[in-house]
Amino acid sequence: MGITEDLADALAQDTIKAMAELGDDKLIAQVAEIIGASSQTTQEAFLTAVRVRLSERRAREFLAQKRAAGPTDPSKVGQLGTGRVMNPTDDEGGH
Repeated sequence: MGITEDLADALAQDTIKAMAELGDDKLIAQVAEIIGASSQTTQEAFLTAVRVRLSERRAREFLAQKRAAGPTDPSKVGQLGTGRVMNPTDDEGGH
């Protein structure tokens, strides 16, 4: 990553941590507003980093819950899925 993305990501990590410590859901928007006053590019990189990190956190929490709940079909334990990963219309190009 470039310097903008690196700095924005570090700030995103610090802001997410501070948001949790302070219980302030508005902190991300406030930090983004301050950044945007001087650099829209940095603001966009910051917000992207926040979205990526928070979505990854939610996905990991979901995955942990699914694993804790156990298999939905015990007969398929250990088998890899054979279905499409993407929406069929998205997967037509073989990606």
